[in-house]
Amino acid sequence: MLTIAVQIAFALFCLALLLNVWRLFHGPDLADRILALDTIYINSLALLILLGIWHHTTAYFEAALLIAMLGFIGTVAAAKFLLRGDIIE
Repeated sequence: MLTIAVQIAFALFCLALLLNVWRLFHGPDLADRILALDTIYINSLALLILLGIWHHTTAYFEAALLIAMLGFIGTVAAAKFLLRGDIIE
């Protein structure tokens, strides 16, 4: 039962990831594209966690933690660039 639930969740997160990539390329402005990038890294995090559950290994959880940290820094840098036009100031 858990395997079926993980497979369904994996398929739905893949669909969400594809929709986010579409929003990234067809976003009307820069804020929508930054939000799409933020959502892409969150969906990829969920996919890695689902892979870790599916394969019964903790290596995917460590990779998900690394992506979460880098994604947070990237989102902060992109928002700072959007507001100020410069990242380091």
